Order: sequence, then C-alpha cells, then structure tokens
Amino acid sequence: MPGVDVVWFKRDLRIMDHEPLWEACARGGTVVALFIAEPSVFTADDADPTHWAFVAQSLRALDDALAARGGWLVVRVGEAVAVLSALHAATGFERLWSHEETGNGLTYARDRAVKRWAREAGVTWSERTQTGVVRGLRDRDGWARRWDARMSEAGVPAPLRVRSHPDVPPTGIPEGAVLGVGDARPGERQAGGWEAAERTLESFLDVRGVNYRADMASPVTGWEGCSRLSPYLAWGCISLRTVHHATARRQRSIAAHRREIDPRWAASLQSFQGRLRWHCHFMQKLEDEPGIEFEDMNPVFEGLRSGRSEAAALSAWSRGETGYPMVDASMRCLAATGWLNFRMRAMVVSFAAWDLGLHWRPVSLVLARLFLDYEPGIHYSQCQMQSGTTGINATRIYSPTRQALDNDPDGQFRRRWLPELAAVPLSHLAEPWTLGPLDQRALGCVIGETYPEPVVDHLTATREMRRRWSERRYSEVGRASSQAVFERHGSRRGARGSWIKG
Repeated sequence: MPGVDVVWFKRDLRIMDHEPLWEACARGGTVVALFIAEPSVFTADDADPTHWAFVAQSLRALDDALAARGGWLVVRVGEAVAVLSALHAATGFERLWSHEETGNGLTYARDRAVKRWAREAGVTWSERTQTGVVRGLRDRDGWARRWDARMSEAGVPAPLRVRSHPDVPPTGIPEGAVLGVGDARPGERQAGGWEAAERTLESFLDVRGVNYRADMASPVTGWEGCSRLSPYLAWGCISLRTVHHATARRQRSIAAHRREIDPRWAASLQSFQGRLRWHCHFMQKLEDEPGIEFEDMNPVFEGLRSGRSEAAALSAWSRGETGYPMVDASMRCLAATGWLNFRMRAMVVSFAAWDLGLHWRPVSLVLARLFLDYEPGIHYSQCQMQSGTTGINATRIYSPTRQALDNDPDGQFRRRWLPELAAVPLSHLAEPWTLGPLDQRALGCVIGETYPEPVVDHLTATREMRRRWSERRYSEVGRASSQAVFERHGSRRGARGSWIKG
C-alpha cells in the first residue's frame, strides 16, 4: 500500500523537470511538498535579505503550481533535522526525496546531519541529480562526456496531480523577520519564480540573445543582451537541462533557416551553450573539494595577502568608494540590482585582490550577499581564480580605466550609478582625478570631497602584488603545487574559463 513521501525542496523551486517530485507522485501515495526555511542558512555570513525575498517569491509561484494540481506547499521554519523529525513523528513517512546540492559548508554539514538522522529513523533518502555535477567523481577524465550525456536526457514533465497529505495542511510563506532576516534593500531586482524564469528564457532565445557574444562584456549592453537566467538557475526555478534543451532547439531552428535569420545568432548561442557547461565545471570543483570555500585552492599562496590592514580598503570597495569610477559604479549597481555582467564581476574581484591586496575570502562574502544569483559552487572557484590562488588559470589583472574605455565608452553606466560625476566631461570620466582643481570646483566634483581620491595607484599596486605572486607561483614548490591542482580540477578540453553569469 502506498505510504507517505516527503519531497524536500531546496534550491530547486519548480515543478517542471523535478525528478524527486515526479517519482514521489508516481508512487501513488500522499506527498508532503516541503520547504524548510532554515534560519541558520538565511542569516549566515553569505546570506542577504534579498535572497530570502527572491526565494519567498519563488515559493509563492511554486505553491500556485502545486495548487493547480490539487496539492499545496508546506513551509516549516526551523533547522532541517528538527523539522524532519517532527514531520516524521506526525506522519511516519518512510521516504524522503530531494535533489543533490553542491552548497556551502553550512548546507553540506546540514545534509550530512540529515543523512545520519534518516539512517537512524529508518527513512530512505533518495537524492537525484539536477546539474552536470558528478558526486563522488574520482578524476576529471571523461567529465565532459558525462555532462553531455546527462544534459541530453529528456527531463521529466510536471506531475498531473499532487495528492498532498491531508494531515499536513498548507502554510503561508513566512516574513523574513520570522527567520531573523531583515528587510531587503530597495532596488531593481529580478522577480522570483518559475514563470519569470520561463519568460526570461523565452525572451533571451527569441529576441535578446542575438548579440550575446559581444553584449556580455559590457554592463550597458549586457543588461538586456545577457540571458539573465543566473538567479533562476541558482535557486532552481528552472533546470539547467531545460535551458540546454531549449537552446539546442533554437540552434536547430536557426541552422534550418540560416538565410532568413540574423547571422549573429549562431555564434551567440554556441557561446551560451559553452557557458552552461562551464557552469557545472566550476560547481564540480567545490563538490570535489568543499574546503575551497575557506582555504586557498593552491596552498602555495597561503599568506600571500595576509598581514595587511584590510578593514578600510574592504569597506571602501564594498561601498563603491575606491575613487575608480568603473569599480565604484559596478559595486553600486550590484548593491541595487543584485546583478552584474561577467566582465565587471571579474574586474571588481581583480581590483580587490591585485590593487587592494585583499584576501579573496572576505571579498567573496561581500559579493555572496550582493549577488542575487549566488551559487556557492561557482562563486568560490571564481573568486579564487580571479585572485590568482588556483595557480592554473591565466592571471587577469583588469585596468579599471581600460574597462571604462572599452565597455562604457559613452559613460552611460558610470553616470547612472555615480551621479556625483554627472558633470565630468567624458574625456576625464574614467580618471576624474586628472581634472585640475579649478575645473573640479566649477563642475561640482571635487576629488576628496564629493568623490573619493583613488585609494591606490593601480600600476604601482598591481606591479608589486604580481611580483609577490610570481615568486610563489614559479618556485619549484609552486610549479608542483599548481600541477596537483590541475590534475584535480583542470579542464580536460583546454577551454578558457569565464565567470558563468551570462
């Protein structure tokens, strides 16, 4: 006789291509569609009220989708083991379903605790994959073929009916205050939910993505030209497989009608598909080595950036007050919108690491809170890569001036986010400190008063940091250590990495 199945929603807030929900419903018993609002997770150092606001929106959309199929969502506030234990006492459920998660250290420890509890309680916990990440991977050889095979599989449809357990009634979505989460900062952030995710995917593949390959470098054109799917993938409002299949269908359609379609589409979608693969490539690193959330991936760089006075520099960088307009505009944009294009993400980390000499760990926590699309598996690998602590990636030290000239040539991005520079001529907008004192007074932009002086000299600071980095990287120990990192984490296709946030 069918029993009670619990489907534990985590970072998979959808019903389409949701294998745990599909399998639980197919068993014919009653289902508890459960989301656990864990205070420890949503008040952690890497969490922000904007994250909960997005999740709450996504949960409401999920509840509506379940209601349309006769069921409902159950939200419980508390820590996972305690919530599951109480639910087990009330229903006697024998099977727990969920997706695998490559999360942060906190959720990793949480999952291990749930595994122990399930074993002791006699509950079978069935986890299903939802990305190209391979749990228990021994080495990277053949990983790309596995990714292709997994993404080529047909996704499961949404269940036609969800028979929710009558003794576990529906509950509302709690306010952030119940979890100890403050109010989200006002801003222009993307709406949560599976419907918003599907609309975003459709508009990208039909219209917005035509110039993706070029648009993604600029914070101006990237706003529309990038896919903008990253928060929906991070919180699982849409599956990576769904995006891959939809993109492949669009590619086939373009190939069949190439004479009638803008020729930019083919290259743009090929580039986008590559980034879907890199999405999982970076997540695999954290899956294989959870410690890289906290420690240098390459131990030869331990202590490289320690021992410096960091508080003032970190604060100025975080607030967008470094005196470098492209850096400051990027940080202020990020605080207001939760999103930034990949090149500017790389630049702000590069500036923190190479210009300010900040360790990637505190930098990564600031950005984790600001990114609406914070995905731990990608985040920590990328922060380390841009800081140079992997030892296997090309060293990228971005010039804020060069980035301004290349990717904001008319000053549109900087003027929007730095209103104090509105009157500065374009010829000085990348380096406003080059204006003479009288011109600064006349324009109402006085460096050191209305806008900060540069916190460091870019060339001097980066030259010294690179010298210190090179001493370690190219030492005998450094070469051996870097080879060991490559053998564990390196791409086997020889492709070049990029921040997977298109």
